[in-house]
Amino acid sequence: MGLFGNRKSREERGREIANKVASGKGFYGRATRAFLGGEDFAKVQESIGAFNSGMEVQALLAAGAPVVPAVLVSITDTGRLVNHDPIAALVVRPAGSDEDLHLEAIVSKLQVPRVGDQVRLVADPRRPGSYLYAGLA
Repeated sequence: MGLFGNRKSREERGREIANKVASGKGFYGRATRAFLGGEDFAKVQESIGAFNSGMEVQALLAAGAPVVPAVLVSITDTGRLVNHDPIAALVVRPAGSDEDLHLEAIVSKLQVPRVGDQVRLVADPRRPGSYLYAGLA
């Protein structure tokens, strides 16, 4: 506890501001929406959503959520970046399944998956039946 009570870390405060920007609420959100316009604001929302899903995957893995193995069928670049890491459009086939899943995820530039690589998926608790990308196996 600091001199002025419970203060949030810079990371927590930055995450709050980013979520306000994505939702279009508060001063930052309204100003961003006004200056960028509809199409570019939608891209900002998608990037912040990808960042949040990456944070959620880390929390799920730390909590011991079960991991589903999958094979990467294809990967394409979306042209968007989050913290200088690309957001990629992934097509994966979970083990024991015949249907492909389409995902968008932040991919580390140091560990870019290749077609045919084994990857890990985690079940999305907010959307039953869907998965989140959890990195290379």
